[in-house]
Amino acid sequence: MPIISVRDLVKKYGDFTAVNGLSFDVEQGEIFGLLGPNGAGKTTTLEIIETLRPKTSGSVIVDGKDLDQQPNEIKKVIGVQLQASGFYPNLNLKELIELFAGLYNVQTDPLELLRSVNLEEKAKNKFKQLSGGQKQRFSIATTIINKPKIIFLDEPTTGLDPQARRNLWDLIRQLRQEGTTVVITTHYMDEAEELCDRVAIVDSGKIISLNTPDNLIDNLIASGFQRKKKVKEANLEDVFLDLTGKELREA
Repeated sequence: MPIISVRDLVKKYGDFTAVNGLSFDVEQGEIFGLLGPNGAGKTTTLEIIETLRPKTSGSVIVDGKDLDQQPNEIKKVIGVQLQASGFYPNLNLKELIELFAGLYNVQTDPLELLRSVNLEEKAKNKFKQLSGGQKQRFSIATTIINKPKIIFLDEPTTGLDPQARRNLWDLIRQLRQEGTTVVITTHYMDEAEELCDRVAIVDSGKIISLNTPDNLIDNLIASGFQRKKKVKEANLEDVFLDLTGKELREA
């Protein structure tokens, strides 16, 4: 049984249809990607599943719970990545985790949680003092305080340097290995190809293709597609990481 099942999902704003009949399943324990250009309906779809935005029609089942009947039960099994505006500016990281744990009514060890995202040494720092990569890792840490079955990450690596981006990829893989289902949106196609078990490509509020990254690429090649430029065994990001190292460099 899929951990997320979406059927004929529609979201309208007056005469504008942002989500136009989406249907897809997310299997337990997979990394599932929603890809598409800006305005395609990806974020709106996620916000509906996350119970943050009402739908116009259709059905959403999350971990066996119906969105229409049990939205509060759904909230208990999901984690949603917060943006910078979601954190109190005058609290340090340890205090922020204690605050969120209190809101979830769960017991947690702040230092252990920070250690899991390689931020233990920043426990007494405020969020605004972190680098971009550190902020993203801390944001993910707050999504797993309540040990959710599913986490939603909306463009988690935007603006990060190559080391921080690869480090975040490792963290996402680690979450999947621990049994967490991950739903991610990204504009980086190499990121989706590297991380996702399956991807749904969305355009104008509709899913136009859904498959594994490998199958989507193979289908394109089988159609006769050829690159204008020969693909090399490595790319410029590989060169950058080879020269500078993959380890994090953060103040």
